[in-house]
Amino acid sequence: MRERGRVSLMAVLCDPCWNVYANQLALEEGATAPPKAQPDPDDVTWCEPPTCRDCGAMVRHYPTNYDRWVYLAVEDLPAKDVAPRHRWRLATLRGRHSRVIVDVVAMRIRGIEPLPSDPVRPAHRAQCLNPDVEQDVE
Repeated sequence: MRERGRVSLMAVLCDPCWNVYANQLALEEGATAPPKAQPDPDDVTWCEPPTCRDCGAMVRHYPTNYDRWVYLAVEDLPAKDVAPRHRWRLATLRGRHSRVIVDVVAMRIRGIEPLPSDPVRPAHRAQCLNPDVEQDVE
């Protein structure tokens, strides 16, 4: 057993139990993006920003607090313009005993509703222009 998640004390579970829990949570929240590819340090070819495979729009690729990945929109929107199930916030993680930011993690907003004017980051699936995805989101 070891501590899991990118935010400390999220859960202490064995590997099989953690994977079942994290996969179920990822399906509920729509965090089904593949992990971000780590480029080879010796590779000097141009690296394009990620785009949606359905509509071709630019997306941001973020890890979740439970070690899964999600595609989010590029800009924040007011909470009143985003459906509650598609609201995310970005949290910065600092190094232990340091002020240096080492990671940015996406966290789904649950429990306490944000004020209508609070900025939230919508999931890209809520803004995707592909008609098939729009029907799935509805």
